[in-house]
Amino acid sequence: MAERGRARAGTGTWPVAAGARRRESWDLGGFAETMRDRAYRWALAEVGPGRLMPWLPVAFGAGIVLYFTAPREPLLLAPVALFAALVGATIALRARPVGLPVVLGFAAAAAGFATATVRTAWIDHPVLRHPVSSVSLAGWLEVRESRERTDRVVIRVDRIEGRRLDDAPGRVRLSVRKGTAPTVGQFVELKARLNPPLATLKPGSYDFARDLYFQGIG
Repeated sequence: MAERGRARAGTGTWPVAAGARRRESWDLGGFAETMRDRAYRWALAEVGPGRLMPWLPVAFGAGIVLYFTAPREPLLLAPVALFAALVGATIALRARPVGLPVVLGFAAAAAGFATATVRTAWIDHPVLRHPVSSVSLAGWLEVRESRERTDRVVIRVDRIEGRRLDDAPGRVRLSVRKGTAPTVGQFVELKARLNPPLATLKPGSYDFARDLYFQGIG
């Protein structure tokens, strides 16, 4: 018993073969090959049937963002023609496992770009370019907002008269003294001072004029 206890308490050296196996298991070439195989399997799983569908709204939104970052307004027919061409390419490549997802993503982005372009052309309306004072206008009250110091109203213009009004806006937003705004739906007549929509305060800041434009307010 004493001899077996001394044998268990003794020390020994690491086997040479085991050390060699340990160094081989950390071989960088084998590790890179293993990771490449895993990445390939992951990619195949991600492009499986139905897995790429959530990316279509992302591509559609990217097309809209691309429209708003364009340096100038594109022609109406150009994005529509591009979208139609990509739809045709998608149909032609429907049997290609790699080509179909790629072309479909480009088609979704083109759809977003074309949608923003068509939407802008659809709601095109006159926008005031310079301040105009003593404007007589009449129209229907569409929106009323109660604010801290004033009331804000949106009027759909039925009649407007004033100097330097080359292109009269169809909808205007006014600030009136708090508590004096009529109820929504009433026909009103008043005199007002009109200013162009507020431009961006600095590059990259919020564009108030764009927001008002898509609300149809001039």
